[in-house]
Amino acid sequence: MSNLRTSRTRLVAAAAGTVLAALALTACGDGTGTKDEGAATTSPSVSASADAGAETPGGAPRTDSTAAAPTTASGAHQAASKTSTPARTSSTGSSSGSSATTPVTCEGSNTKTVAAPLTRPVNHLLLTVTNTGSRTCFLYGYPSVRFDGAQSVPPVIEDSQPQAVVTLEPGQSGYASVNLSATDGSAAHGHTAKSLTVWFQGRSLSGSVGRSATPALPAKGVYVDDSLKVTYWQQDMDDAVSW
Repeated sequence: MSNLRTSRTRLVAAAAGTVLAALALTACGDGTGTKDEGAATTSPSVSASADAGAETPGGAPRTDSTAAAPTTASGAHQAASKTSTPARTSSTGSSSGSSATTPVTCEGSNTKTVAAPLTRPVNHLLLTVTNTGSRTCFLYGYPSVRFDGAQSVPPVIEDSQPQAVVTLEPGQSGYASVNLSATDGSAAHGHTAKSLTVWFQGRSLSGSVGRSATPALPAKGVYVDDSLKVTYWQQDMDDAVSW
């Protein structure tokens, strides 16, 4: 009887050992000795996936600011490009057209000159120069006039100098007057001139430039003497005939 109880006790102990071994194998089934706590292993995996999506623009939703930024930058670049293109075109157009609008010097090839004797003041000749070109021109200084091929040109009335250079748009006219002779007959070497040549000065006022003009004089000519002198070119006719 005593042996039977001993055998039964051993069987129970062996069965208990088997159960304990099974439980140990279940607890350490991954071979690492780490206890599996069920749902806790799933939560970190989901969290890591969400973080990776936030850090990577490619994995972020289309509504995320990370995805919107490249689109916005691209749109800004395109807008800047569209804005700058007309500016370059406008600049190019302005550059190519500037040579056609740059003012030039008024001279015989781009103007028409008319000489007309005046009754008031007496012994005066009015020179009218009209811009016949397509570009604005400047009338510098005063006319260099020669009657009948004279060897020298008459002096200018210094007080007649205007404050600004006479500027003629296409079709506009500038004026100067020529004091032909002394009204009291006090000057010497008076004679009747039948032809007139007008030369134009350049910006430096050191000599004539371009072509000359040869306006017609009255058939009977004009009387000139040593008192001959001219005014500076004027923008208005009244200023020219006031000297």
